[in-house]
Amino acid sequence: MVAKLKREYGSGVEALTYLGQNYMVVDHSLIPEILQVLRNEEEFDYCVDITAVHYPKREKQFDVIWVLYSFPRNERIRVTTRITDGETLASSVPIWATANWLEREVFDMFGIKFDGHPDMKRILLPEGWKGHPLRKDYGILQQDNEWVQINLGIESGQ
Repeated sequence: MVAKLKREYGSGVEALTYLGQNYMVVDHSLIPEILQVLRNEEEFDYCVDITAVHYPKREKQFDVIWVLYSFPRNERIRVTTRITDGETLASSVPIWATANWLEREVFDMFGIKFDGHPDMKRILLPEGWKGHPLRKDYGILQQDNEWVQINLGIESGQ
């Protein structure tokens, strides 16, 4: 599978293994096509998770990771891409319905938007919340004091 993808997409796909787990690092421009190929041709029929990791000192600050599973193959793979702050990715909701809430969580916690998502809004925090708590530049004690005061009527949630 990986050799086939490398032949077709060249340097845009890098296949790696870490502690026995297979993953691919894919150029962000190829993500929609690669995910579609994995779904349709390689039978990765379940999107288990979509998440991100923030590396604030890197130029491309975010890794976005799709964890996919193939029931017919009984195989799991991770697909990773790297993007800059403010860059968007195509939604994978048209490929897997399960991506809907997963992409909303990535948006809520990291501020990463998915183009074409049917309802790109916060899922865990209130709509008016400021900031994205899983970014490493979001202080551990930081909170949206204004929101807490207006909505909870207290000075601090701490």
